[in-house]
Amino acid sequence: MGKPAYFANNQPTPMPQHKQTAPIIIYNTLYDQYVAQGLPLGNLNEHTQFNIHSLKGVLTNLPFQSEVYKPNFFSFVFVKDANGQYTTDDHVFKTEPNMIYFTNPGHYKSHYWERLGEVYLVTLSESFLKENVHPRIFEEFSFLLSETVQPRVVGPEIYAEFEQLYLQVEQAYLSDSPYKNRIIGNLFVVILLKVKEYFWEDYNPIYEGNRSSQIVKDFKRMLEQHYRDLRNGKTEKVFRVQDYADAQHLHPNYLSNVIKTKTGKTISTWITEKTIAEAKSLLQHSATPIKEIAYQLGFAESTHFSNYFKKYTDLSPVLYRKQFGQPAS
Repeated sequence: MGKPAYFANNQPTPMPQHKQTAPIIIYNTLYDQYVAQGLPLGNLNEHTQFNIHSLKGVLTNLPFQSEVYKPNFFSFVFVKDANGQYTTDDHVFKTEPNMIYFTNPGHYKSHYWERLGEVYLVTLSESFLKENVHPRIFEEFSFLLSETVQPRVVGPEIYAEFEQLYLQVEQAYLSDSPYKNRIIGNLFVVILLKVKEYFWEDYNPIYEGNRSSQIVKDFKRMLEQHYRDLRNGKTEKVFRVQDYADAQHLHPNYLSNVIKTKTGKTISTWITEKTIAEAKSLLQHSATPIKEIAYQLGFAESTHFSNYFKKYTDLSPVLYRKQFGQPAS
């Protein structure tokens, strides 16, 4: 299918750097964010890595201006009828009816709503994406790693297709079905395929920003590929900062500074989070022995892996696996 002629690109506008008079708040989930901001929780679930809800019942006092914060989750916003603007890092975008946009973790964000009709917000973690949407999520949908993506205004017919899908997602989310995460995951695959089909190919990478943005993008892709290679037995060596720097012909200190400045997280934190996410996925969705999982993720000893996993999750690999009915070995 060709690209629809009626897409209206909403190009990024440079903004002054955020003047931080107080530390930027980092939220791991939307639930945490709403609790901190004193917003009504509605159907938000504290114990899941996925949430969907309508903003209409949440933001009742308009206009509304949020604080500047950094989320550790992906956000997909479906704007059927509203006006305002949102910022991501140093860019500001106008928000208008029939707009679809998404943002990924690790960026400065804020949003302003002047008028709010119908807007649906979907937030989900990387773990949820990999466990329930697609095991190779960033290989199939590489645009999720993009540093900055301009929103898109689509025609009413195309928006209606997305609306039908996210309303089905909401219905599954509110259900008591034991398969609801799988249902949500499959529906979200369709949403991502629609994004890819209708407007990702029309995306212009010039809006990714400067050289630093490209460095971050290449680092994220390399991180994903490396952990696929570890799991598939194509390599046994775990990359360190020097390896990621060498791959981009950069000094490791320079790479570290770029990653920390642009994402708010150190390279070590990125590596740790990726290791834990991969470990959780293997423990939950495979019967691979823990010793083999440790080896696949670059640990010479399973004891070292167990201590590492428990340090960051408060659970041993055995107890984590038992939660999902998998053999404890």
